[in-house]
Amino acid sequence: MTNKVLFCATVDYHFKAFHLPILKWFKEIGWEVHVAANGETQLPYVDQKYNIPIQRSPFHKMNLSAFKELKSIISKNDFKIIHCHTPMGGVLTRLAAKQARKNGTKVLYTAHGFHFCKGAPMMNWLLYYPIEKLLATYTDCLITINEEDYNLAISHRFKSSEVEHVHGVGVDTERFKPMILTEKNELRMKLGFKQEDFLLFYAAEFNKNKNQQLLIRAMAEIKESLPNAKLLLAGEGVLQDSCRKFASELGVDSMIEFLGYRNDIVNLLPICDMAVASSLREGLPVNIMEAMACGLPVVATENRGHNELIQNLYNGWTIKPENSKAMAKKILHLAKNPQLINTLGKNGRESIERTYNIKAVMTETSLIYEKYIKETEGLKWAAQ
Repeated sequence: MTNKVLFCATVDYHFKAFHLPILKWFKEIGWEVHVAANGETQLPYVDQKYNIPIQRSPFHKMNLSAFKELKSIISKNDFKIIHCHTPMGGVLTRLAAKQARKNGTKVLYTAHGFHFCKGAPMMNWLLYYPIEKLLATYTDCLITINEEDYNLAISHRFKSSEVEHVHGVGVDTERFKPMILTEKNELRMKLGFKQEDFLLFYAAEFNKNKNQQLLIRAMAEIKESLPNAKLLLAGEGVLQDSCRKFASELGVDSMIEFLGYRNDIVNLLPICDMAVASSLREGLPVNIMEAMACGLPVVATENRGHNELIQNLYNGWTIKPENSKAMAKKILHLAKNPQLINTLGKNGRESIERTYNIKAVMTETSLIYEKYIKETEGLKWAAQ
């Protein structure tokens, strides 16, 4: 009988964005791959996909239906491994898998950044902390993607069977890489930008956490001294229209490009001069790792994810949250020092290649799976 693995998350696009290499890996070793999540995205390397109505809000009534569907799916299949992601995907799946775990199924959960962390609102600690600590007892392996979360799980004695740390989901450094100057200028022209433009890039959903308003204020700070600066904001979300209005109110709407949803970020990043990030909370942000892989220096707000990736004056800077003047000051400093851009960008690229490239992260993740695969089929896996 073929071994089966089930992956669960709140939305199915999570797997398309972050986990296709793992789905492919399981197929290559002969396992049957199932995915349960909200959405109808077509996913490669998947034998069976379930569209279940998981909602991000823990209070949404549809989550009860999602829980019942998950429980039914798990009871009808002899899954050897269940791996869940995202807060609500992790909650519902671990509750639904309680009986299966008693029967030998191994349950893994990747925390892509605990909602409770240093500096998080007290409400996050009151709501999410007790839930995650309780559900750790229904978890064979809790996987964290940054050191702060790993240390928190250890120091607060989360009672999962094991706690592991991997370096995020990995970046394909063969796709995300710097461009030579002639290619960069040629692509800029094709995309409607000038050679002399100073391009800043940020890809993120428009929501309260991503905090694009900070960057808009920073653009207002530099509009007189750096009029050729352009901030490229990729993404959609509930706050996009209010950010457009805010940019207009500050007189910088001509300096900001609201790009909407883009599937060509691999081409946009290398034509830029630097990356910026303004989020209040991050686990280990892929958008920053991709920017660094493309050789861009980064100026970002202080939080555990940014702090883990960015070292001041090595590959960029971190600034205090909500300090638009500090953000503006660093942008101007880089704009006036092209050699520094090259140095910081090169350092960032090297750190991604060394620790966060997809091959290194796949090895880390596969070694975790190996422990449970050996128990189910005696498979001896060797790192490629």
